[in-house]
Amino acid sequence: MPLKDLPVDARPREKLLARGPAALSDAELLALLLRTGIVGKGVLQLAQELLDAPRTCPETKRPMGGFGGISGLLHASMADLARIKGLGPAKRAELVAVLELARRALAQQLREREVFDSPDAVGHYLQLQLAAKGHEVFAVLFLDSQHRLIALEELFRGTLTQTSVYPREVVLRALHLQAAAVVLAHNHPSGSVQPSRADEALTQTLKSALALVDVRVLDHVIVAPGQWLSMAAKGLV
Repeated sequence: MPLKDLPVDARPREKLLARGPAALSDAELLALLLRTGIVGKGVLQLAQELLDAPRTCPETKRPMGGFGGISGLLHASMADLARIKGLGPAKRAELVAVLELARRALAQQLREREVFDSPDAVGHYLQLQLAAKGHEVFAVLFLDSQHRLIALEELFRGTLTQTSVYPREVVLRALHLQAAAVVLAHNHPSGSVQPSRADEALTQTLKSALALVDVRVLDHVIVAPGQWLSMAAKGLV
């Protein structure tokens, strides 16, 4: 149904202005970004279809239809969005811009205050940065003496083991950035955030290597779409 045919108080924009953004469903909020539908499909229907469970391309194994919810949609790449009928360049740019604004807002928080004043912000920030990647990535949050963010750097790609992540390179980057502490992070493209034995062994190897130059490992965070896990909270760091 076109928005103009809805009662005024049921239209997303008017509903938001009258009752606040929390009153809107995910589809309604997304419809505000999309603004218009396509021929034969209203904007609310288009928004809901984008949020529905994904269909996977048999060749690339990447989503082709919906994205399984708002988190999946906002983690989608420009190439993923380009496959969706009805998402032209302007709509794709707006969706990607929303994700980038969220990344920058969280990064600013982490630069202005002690990281572990807001552990949820750390988890959400790392999730935004790493969770959508189709390959495993190892990254490090380098922190100053007050545990504020200096930089986030992706250092290694591929299956993470003690032989594929080089402690010497992590130590050198920490020294170059004059970091006093680090938070290790990697993603699990499989969707599970449970640490493996290899994750635990890698954490201890890096903790020992960094201790030699007086850099503390505060946590190792594992992220996947829609969730994240702190190994420190599990007593594994």
